[in-house]
Amino acid sequence: MACMNKQILRLIDANFNRAREGLRCMEDFARFLLNDAHLSSLVKQSRHDLSQIIAQLPQNELLAARDTPGDVGTTITTESEHKRSDPLAVLQAAVKRLPEALRCLEEYTKIDAPELSARLEALRYKAYHLEKQLIAKADRTNRFAHVRLYVLLTESLCKLPILTVAQQALAAGVGCIQLRQKDRSDAELLELARKIAQMCHEADALFVMNDRVDLAILANADAVHLGQDDLSPSQARTLLPPHLAIGLSSHNLPQVQAAITQDIGYLALGAIFPSPTKPDVPTAGIKFIQQVKKLTNTPIIAIGGITRQNASQAIAAGATGIAVCQAIIASDNPKKAAREIKDELVNME
Repeated sequence: MACMNKQILRLIDANFNRAREGLRCMEDFARFLLNDAHLSSLVKQSRHDLSQIIAQLPQNELLAARDTPGDVGTTITTESEHKRSDPLAVLQAAVKRLPEALRCLEEYTKIDAPELSARLEALRYKAYHLEKQLIAKADRTNRFAHVRLYVLLTESLCKLPILTVAQQALAAGVGCIQLRQKDRSDAELLELARKIAQMCHEADALFVMNDRVDLAILANADAVHLGQDDLSPSQARTLLPPHLAIGLSSHNLPQVQAAITQDIGYLALGAIFPSPTKPDVPTAGIKFIQQVKKLTNTPIIAIGGITRQNASQAIAAGATGIAVCQAIIASDNPKKAAREIKDELVNME
């Protein structure tokens, strides 16, 4: 390796620190905000790989070249550098800073250490993939964290035509509709799913397809909802595009503990109260929500027997949202029923 001049060493030292700091911000976001062990380990590995690459350079010379007091760039700032609107903005700044720093390292090591440049290039490409994974997971989780009222839609339980029920629920301001439908052909179910997905998106609401990963993709759903006997979240993720979230039903703490190690956008916990649509599912109760809230930051949708009268109990226990079925879709006036439940939730805020 050729001897590097002091200016190049200063540049490498600064960009190494910049890249390392970016990776630390990314790792902590995955670890503490997403509670995602897999993504945390991937970022940590990249941080380790970067340190191994830089360790090939003369460490004493790098440190000796550092001149923070004499760095003219320390006083050049922009207003946006000192503001972050939320944790996602912190992540976005970090994932942009990382490949920029890696690119500088890659280019300037070509002068005296080209064997390191190729390794830095590979790390930069890995950084682009990490950015995609982290932002997609954060976006999926963030969307469901804002859902307060989630409607479960099954045609056989509707008093009005199913599209009318969906339209009225959306007009009342529900945040999400999940289509639970099993007695149609795949072609008919896909056509119905596409119509409801379009209605949801026009109303700035989310659309979830129950069980069917294939139809969720084809219908442009925002998520697919899986039960304990369906594909696992890790299996489904291999098929799904990055933007499409996964919701998972969980009925006890062991199921929750297994779920939060996987890539899910929200947990559906229940049945919280006795459910007329699934009477065979044991009632978990309010305490279940409280227990899960201590384990994860993943959005929690309380499900099972939710009505206007008990909705506030689920939210007070820590659920971010509630899933309602018959209390809305079996009503003669779904819009009024949905509005009344939503008003109960608004009064709690």
